[in-house]
Amino acid sequence: MARKTKRAKAGDEVLADAKEADRIEQYWHLAGRPKARKPPAKYKYVKELAHLQVELIKLQEWVRLQGLKVAVIFEGRDAAGKGGVIKRIAECLNPRICRIVALGTPTERERGQWYFQRYVPHLPAQGEIVLFDRSWYNRSGVERVMGFCTEAEYREFLRSCPLFEEMLIRSGIVLVKYWFSVNDEEQERRFQERIRNPTKRWKLSPMDIESRKHWSEYSRAKDIMFAATDRKQTPWWVVDADNKKRARLNCIAHLLRQVPYENMTPVEIEVPPRQGDIGYRRPKKSSQRFVESVYYGARRGAA
Repeated sequence: MARKTKRAKAGDEVLADAKEADRIEQYWHLAGRPKARKPPAKYKYVKELAHLQVELIKLQEWVRLQGLKVAVIFEGRDAAGKGGVIKRIAECLNPRICRIVALGTPTERERGQWYFQRYVPHLPAQGEIVLFDRSWYNRSGVERVMGFCTEAEYREFLRSCPLFEEMLIRSGIVLVKYWFSVNDEEQERRFQERIRNPTKRWKLSPMDIESRKHWSEYSRAKDIMFAATDRKQTPWWVVDADNKKRARLNCIAHLLRQVPYENMTPVEIEVPPRQGDIGYRRPKKSSQRFVESVYYGARRGAA
């Protein structure tokens, strides 16, 4: 059988893109508000994720148009999969509406502030969604276990945190808190994978390595934190994260149910015809610095 020409291959790619666009459009119009449903036994992860991401776009539009303020906290043990689900939530959303907040080690000045002060500037304004990759709960976790705060500071956090979160709720912020739970064996496997994989090794900080020596202490700190901060208005939702893909789908599906939103119909866009020839002559390509073509393939056109 004769090989396909470059033009034929390019045509196949365009056709595949068109089919994908039609599939997403069908999801948009037919999926509707996500209902509690159990995927088939042999569900397709990518298909389910695409369905949920379309719903996230609808949620984003509802948040923007209604001026809602949504803050989502992701906490859990190291290598529990928090970053993965945050990435899948944000990757199809507008970064001007959905922001990821992952604060580093507090500065000397921040250590002298009211504890919650460094987090307040990152809270959502109207029409925004903020995803906290770890949050003010650092005090009841790593700071408590590793001795970075005093006993008095720790006790004050447990007392004032529910009050702080109640203030957020009363101000109109929708606050959702997730704890990603992973068993000992699975966490060990993920740690070893990160050690072997150069593209993931950056995820292992010296603090992550040190925390392995305090596994039981972290468990006790987490249970005390839940007892003090798991309230009716601001409950903790635990995500079984032993299977990363299932955890992502379950978490996103749950998040969609926390904010009542309507099925937003896409705005019809009328694309005007492209401007014709006005007599302008572009400079020669030889006058521009092109990136070296290390990879070759069919071209669809150039701007």
